[in-house]
Amino acid sequence: MQLMADGLPGHMHEFYRLVKDAPWMGGDAEYSPLNEAYTYYFDGLVPLAYGLDDERLIQHLLKSLIWLLDHQHRDGWLGPETDVRRRNFWGRYPLFLGFVQLAEAEPGFTSAIVKAMHRFVNLMHEMLVDGHQGYVWKPGDLFDEQWGRSRAADMIIALQWLYDHHPRENADKIHDCMVLMYEMAYDWSYWFRDDVFLKDDLDKFPVDLTNSLFPYVHGVNAGQGLKSPAVMQRITHDQTLANSSRNGVKFTFDHHGNPFGAIIGDEREAGASPVRGTELCSVVETMYSLNYLYQALGDSEFADRAELAAHNAMPTMIMPRWWAHQYIAQTNQPASKQLNRPPFWNVGPWGQTFGLEPNYPCCAVRFSTGLPKYISASFVRDGHDGLVHSLLGPAEVRTTLLPDSNKVHIRCSTNYPFANLVEYSIRASRPFRFSIRVPAWANLTQSGMEFNHDDTQLPLHPDSHTGLHTVTIPAGRTTLEIWFGADIRIQHRANDTIAVHHGALVYSLAINGQYYSRPPGRYPGGQAPPQSRDWTILPASPWNVAIDPSTLKFHQYDNRYDDELPNPIWDEHAPPVSISALACQIDWTLTDGGWAPEPPRKGARNCTGPAFPVELRPVGSAKLHVVELPTVDLSPGSVHLWQE
Repeated sequence: MQLMADGLPGHMHEFYRLVKDAPWMGGDAEYSPLNEAYTYYFDGLVPLAYGLDDERLIQHLLKSLIWLLDHQHRDGWLGPETDVRRRNFWGRYPLFLGFVQLAEAEPGFTSAIVKAMHRFVNLMHEMLVDGHQGYVWKPGDLFDEQWGRSRAADMIIALQWLYDHHPRENADKIHDCMVLMYEMAYDWSYWFRDDVFLKDDLDKFPVDLTNSLFPYVHGVNAGQGLKSPAVMQRITHDQTLANSSRNGVKFTFDHHGNPFGAIIGDEREAGASPVRGTELCSVVETMYSLNYLYQALGDSEFADRAELAAHNAMPTMIMPRWWAHQYIAQTNQPASKQLNRPPFWNVGPWGQTFGLEPNYPCCAVRFSTGLPKYISASFVRDGHDGLVHSLLGPAEVRTTLLPDSNKVHIRCSTNYPFANLVEYSIRASRPFRFSIRVPAWANLTQSGMEFNHDDTQLPLHPDSHTGLHTVTIPAGRTTLEIWFGADIRIQHRANDTIAVHHGALVYSLAINGQYYSRPPGRYPGGQAPPQSRDWTILPASPWNVAIDPSTLKFHQYDNRYDDELPNPIWDEHAPPVSISALACQIDWTLTDGGWAPEPPRKGARNCTGPAFPVELRPVGSAKLHVVELPTVDLSPGSVHLWQE
């Protein structure tokens, strides 16, 4: 996260007009009447600043908070809208999520934040009981209702927090607001029905149908909507809604998912083709939804999927030093450049390049929410007397467990996901339950744990539902080492292609890149820091290859278990792991538009030359990548060896 603070997320408020000059802060720069840019940024900056204890960012946040609270309208409204016809609850959702985090992180401001939230809730209640003002459009209103109604779960999460922790004799109004929002929210449980969900490329369905379903098939909404039924279950106590979220995750990833954990959707869901793209906005929202679902429902699959996106989809779309990002990434992307006739539904020609604002600016202000929120959810409480390390990775927690005021400090040291050894240093004033999530990919016969370096290796027995292995930690100091066995896993994709996994990482063909950069297109001259560049990356090594899956072999390098890995770790050659394979080039070229088409079908992919070894690297380090790899048989005598 330090790279984030040193990069674009930590400096955007200093120069990026949509943040620096946002109407929320008294400026006039906004890309949409939704007034969402600043609140998106605020929601991500809170966990980044406090996760690092970064005084520079904390002071900026507190200064911004004071401005926001001082400029709350007399009637309780929060935001720059002065015309009541333009008041739209949606832009307040990320603000309230940021408020929740800030109130927990900064006790000295908790009372002021909660007071402002209650003032807003009182107004919100008046508006909702009066025909759902600010939420459901009526003639004369000047706002777009679809975003607030499709993403209602985000606001309800914040209202649930207020109801649970700071009701202030206002519990009835808070509850009423949640119910009134639920009643007119778009019904994700309807969309997640087997007979309703569209299970193919949406281009194959009538336009009238897809237009009518747009709030559900919009790519970012799809990521946010995964959690919606489970969130609403807390209001309705309808237990079927939990299964609705489960169905939603299954349908979405079965029919619109890519191998590295993201929803394929170039503004709207697009089937499973490796040509179509996934939005970075969708990735970070999907991670948040899956984290919520794991905490709410406990299915280990949700945490596994969140981890898949966090360690694969997200880093492949961000330059290693966090000064540039993509708007959209293709599953197979051997070039990152301006495209002629992009293959996307509604993404421009620069969308899959890396830069400050390669397409719609909502991604620029939103992408920094992903990793800080993910890390802040690493440890969760289990009841009153237990702790869970749910999202694996280096992290630290200090907390007090009730009811006996047990002070607990856990430091997790690990190079995960590049190494599968996790070491805990634990202090506790009393015994407590500690649970570690065992990933579904772990080979349990090669996994185990050891206490206090006593050379006694114990097996892991994860719960079949939660994936949690639970131990009792005594009072005092304890060290615990856990390791997970991992094998190469082959995921079969369409058209006789495969994706290659090992541990938590997805591997891509290593394509060397030629990098060209220029100042950000919308910020000429010295308006942006010199580190902020727009990039074109062209392939400098063969990408049009097919591999023989029987030749895959995992490799680890000497520094895999070093105390410090290379920084930035997601640089092209930095990860300490790779997979080798035997491959050959096939007849597969870029289209006139500049992008890679579908791989040749099995009967049309004979080698065009001799076989040669190739390297597969973690996709997060591969800004140019081919993840869905065509396969050939390169055993002696095979007809695929090469054609004359």
